[in-house]
Amino acid sequence: MKTTNEYKQNILVKRILVITGLSVVLGLAGCQQEGSAEKAGQKLDRSIENAEQKIEETTEKAGRKLDEAEKSIIEKTETSDKYIDDSVITMNIKTAILNDPLLKVFQIKVTTVNGIVQLSGTVDSQQSIDRAVEVAGSQKDVKSVQNDLIVKANGQSEE
Repeated sequence: MKTTNEYKQNILVKRILVITGLSVVLGLAGCQQEGSAEKAGQKLDRSIENAEQKIEETTEKAGRKLDEAEKSIIEKTETSDKYIDDSVITMNIKTAILNDPLLKVFQIKVTTVNGIVQLSGTVDSQQSIDRAVEVAGSQKDVKSVQNDLIVKANGQSEE
């Protein structure tokens, strides 16, 4: 980001120098015309004032555009960080479930959105549900656990 800002500042400085140079040339050209030196001085002063005003406006516009670009980049970075964090949370919970002797035999679906974990699927007992909620809730960055697990009745086939 610094490189882009430095590049834009260099362009702005070059433009300022060009405008100032043109103002001086116009002022000197005014001195060569017939009339008093005072009129030429006034023309030069107006040219310099106009150049300064345009430089100031251009600087303000460039500053606003840089601020907008920075905000946009920050917002996009925060959004992608949340997505990555949710993926990491989901992966950690799935790993913990697979490593838990009581839960590894079940297919428990894990979904995470903004740190809120949803567990769904079928297990064999309330004890398994409680253990799955406990495992999920103990993982880093989990804000809450939504339990949509159900206990499978004996002899019921999974869908």
